[in-house]
Amino acid sequence: MSTRSVRPSEEDAGSPELIAVQAALAAEHAAVYGYGVLGGRIDGKRGAEARAAYDGHRARRDALARAVRDLGGRPVVSDAAYALPFAVADSPSAVRLAAVLEDRIAGVYADLVRAAEGPRRKEAAGALREAAVRAARWRGGNVAFPGLAERAAGADPAATGPVEAAGADGAR
Repeated sequence: MSTRSVRPSEEDAGSPELIAVQAALAAEHAAVYGYGVLGGRIDGKRGAEARAAYDGHRARRDALARAVRDLGGRPVVSDAAYALPFAVADSPSAVRLAAVLEDRIAGVYADLVRAAEGPRRKEAAGALREAAVRAARWRGGNVAFPGLAERAAGADPAATGPVEAAGADGAR
């Protein structure tokens, strides 16, 4: 998925929580796209897992859009398409993409946990946990510090860093 910085608009500049919610929303847009791509390459039990993850990311995306509005912002919109980190031509590459998507989602939710308080922080921690569990299932193993790629032993930060969707800065 394409990585670009999520730059706040002038009215959002003073709100770290809103910036983190927008980044999570942008990442969820990218995850929904990614699962749409990989879903056609996986069947059977793994296909059911992919559909469940897709539905979960759509629900979180919609909740985050509401949260942005509640915080007084304008939700970032999804791009028409996203650059995939590698070609997805078969089931093994689709499974690998699912793990990458979940690692990246975990990263933005870790940022949101740091920026939020109260119920939003609890929701972000739950989303981080869910992403870490899904990533471990897709990968067949877990990482020591989900969402914190810089602390995961042997982790490639480029492969597991937070996704920042193209267009999340409001520029079109």
